Amino acid sequence: HQAKLSHLCRICGGPLKTDPYKRSHPVHGPVDDEMQALLRKKEKRATSWPDLLTKVFKIDVRGDVDTIHPINFCHNCWNVVQRKFSNLPCEEYFPRNGTVEWHPHSSSCEVCGTSFRGVKRKKQALNPQRSKKLRVAAGCARKIRRIRSTKRVNNKALMKKIASCNKIHLSTKILAVDYPVDFVKSISCQVCEHILADPVETTCRHLFCRICILKCLKVMGSYCPSCHYPCFPTDLVSPVKSFLSVLNSLAVRCPVKGCHEEVLLGKYCHHLSIHKEVEDKEGYVYVNKGGRPRQHLLSLTRRAQ
Repeated sequence: HQAKLSHLCRICGGPLKTDPYKRSHPVHGPVDDEMQALLRKKEKRATSWPDLLTKVFKIDVRGDVDTIHPINFCHNCWNVVQRKFSNLPCEEYFPRNGTVEWHPHSSSCEVCGTSFRGVKRKKQALNPQRSKKLRVAAGCARKIRRIRSTKRVNNKALMKKIASCNKIHLSTKILAVDYPVDFVKSISCQVCEHILADPVETTCRHLFCRICILKCLKVMGSYCPSCHYPCFPTDLVSPVKSFLSVLNSLAVRCPVKGCHEEVLLGKYCHHLSIHKEVEDKEGYVYVNKGGRPRQHLLSLTRRAQ
């Protein structure tokens, strides 16, 4: 019984040999490096698997007994944990309430029997007429959505081309912490989708980089690129100080090769200037020709001249 338990997953009850790379993870062991990096990015402090399994699957494995419970879990359940902390959908990989209840060995033991296959999900059969109507309606809605989305994509691509600020503005990818999507949108320009640089606010409360919005107003007309509300360069104002303090306190990772230091956004320009000074010093070669240094003629006495 215990030998068969060693080949089963503690969470879903599936066999570990189904994974092509034979990957499995100890239930009571420390978190692996890949998961640790993800948790650090999400600012989570869990370091062992029991804490994570309790959070994700609502299973307390601390009181497990080796003769009743498996000591490993499969890589599929590991993916569920990773997707959970990456804010990705994991319902298609693991059904709700799909954990297995483990019991001691008995005469009618499911583990030792051949019929044990883990947890399977039941599928509901659809009415053929109803499913046909749903397919037609979904197809029409998909076409309309595709037309609207292509218009939006083309408009955004045009605005990005007008702004052309890839070399001067910072991408949101260099943020040191994996912030929520809505928060990242609130600190990024509506035109170029970079981190706001010299941010300005329109009368309709949308935020842009000053250079980007001025270029768009000049080329596309006097209206807000986000909501098409009338907007003029004289209407642009600086955002509230509390927002600017939040923006400047964001941690970004230096993109310079070999650095990768975490710097506050408000001090990023100073940090970059230090890199430039170091490069200039490395490029400058001091030439010492030897001999006595020449003094300026005006500093000499008349007799010496």
